[in-house]
Amino acid sequence: MDTVATTEKKPHVIFIPLPAQSHVKAMLKLAQLLHHKRLQITFVNTEFIHERLVNSGGDHTLDGSDGFRFATIPDSIPRIAEEEPAAHLLLHHIETTFLAPFVDLAMKLPTPPTLIISDGFISAFTIDAAQELGITIMLYWTVAACGFMGFYQTKSLIEKGFIPLKDESYLTNGYLETSIDWIPGMKGIQLKHFPSNIWTTNPHDKALTFCTDATQKAHSVEYNIIHTFDTLETSIVDALSSTIPHVYTVGPIQLLLNRIPAEEKRATLSNFNGYSLWKEEPECLQWLQSKEPKSVIYVNFGSSTVMSLEDLTEFGWGLADSNQYFLWIIRSGLVVGESAVLPPEFEEHIKEKGFIASWCPQEKVLEHPSIGGFLTHGGWGSTIESLSAGVPMICWPYGWDQPTNCRYICNEWEVGLEMVKDVKREEVTRLVHELMLGQESHRMRKKTMEWKEKAYAATGPGGSSSLNVQKLVEEIFMLSRN
Repeated sequence: MDTVATTEKKPHVIFIPLPAQSHVKAMLKLAQLLHHKRLQITFVNTEFIHERLVNSGGDHTLDGSDGFRFATIPDSIPRIAEEEPAAHLLLHHIETTFLAPFVDLAMKLPTPPTLIISDGFISAFTIDAAQELGITIMLYWTVAACGFMGFYQTKSLIEKGFIPLKDESYLTNGYLETSIDWIPGMKGIQLKHFPSNIWTTNPHDKALTFCTDATQKAHSVEYNIIHTFDTLETSIVDALSSTIPHVYTVGPIQLLLNRIPAEEKRATLSNFNGYSLWKEEPECLQWLQSKEPKSVIYVNFGSSTVMSLEDLTEFGWGLADSNQYFLWIIRSGLVVGESAVLPPEFEEHIKEKGFIASWCPQEKVLEHPSIGGFLTHGGWGSTIESLSAGVPMICWPYGWDQPTNCRYICNEWEVGLEMVKDVKREEVTRLVHELMLGQESHRMRKKTMEWKEKAYAATGPGGSSSLNVQKLVEEIFMLSRN
């Protein structure tokens, strides 16, 4: 590959993620990996996201290196300060205001781009952009294969009359227990396991139409990349490979990045520290240092989950009553409409057993020997990081693809316990005990270590993900010659 790279111009790939934490992080990692494979990269964020990355990582966090630069487009969303835009507003603007500034930016780049790698969920405008620029586009799905398949099948669910729901009562009357038996690779799945955008009575619901349309666009391109690995989701990957063009599984990306020798990383990604939209607090790692192996439960509900103060309080007392050490991330905006203030008497409990931070370097936390379990919303970024670290989970799915991930975590991969939506402190305590000390604990730990080994094998020399990345790079070089 190196000899090819030195004798011809480097392909120039534009990356553009959906403007949300987990999507930006997954795409940045793939961009870094491809840059290491001698590709020139322009990574495009919205101005809002770019500013937050710089604010959390410091002024030099996004200093590009040779052949890796950052660029921005406006998102045109009216907002107050740091406020995250409402999902439906963001989706509307992606469809209506992103195309023109993105094409404009691409046309003004000093080196003309030869390819776009777009987040699959923003294909509403990036496929048009690729056509206007006359270049190839690849779609990168930063979700699991099961999550992608869940979104992809909403079109069939609509056509067969399963959704939208007839009325609100269908959310609680047992209708969501309906089994769907015709989806390849998803035997025994029920409606409640599908991404939460199907749980609507409105056929024009923005989240429903947006995700349905986006995943159907997988047919409109020649190349689809998915952040999973073959042995984890064999039957679904096989089913997708026979349905949509060229499926490349490339995960877990972090494990591929970990294989790059340190001096090469320094040379190509010297200042880079820009995955997080929140300022990370390294103190939590210092706190973990003093704890016994596998004695701490890590609690983090991700970047977009919101809950009531009542739920937060129930989680708090459930953790305190479990008498286990816990590291709990309470980010700004986690509690709906009010500040996340826990009762003063709870603070006393914390001094003994808990550590609360507003954000942390999650992968380093999960890799820490003292972590014995993860109470999570089950977003795909958190799930694949937990599997890579060999840490079992308690899942409290909030929305999007999380119910699907949760089903696979608990039923298929057998590395987790599901928690019901209605938070009760006794249930939190019970599940924490079960995960950390119970009879299931040993079995789940063994299983997570098996998946960890398979993840390492997939990203090792000759592993499926390593080979797919290599094929992808060769394909990109070939396309850029044409």
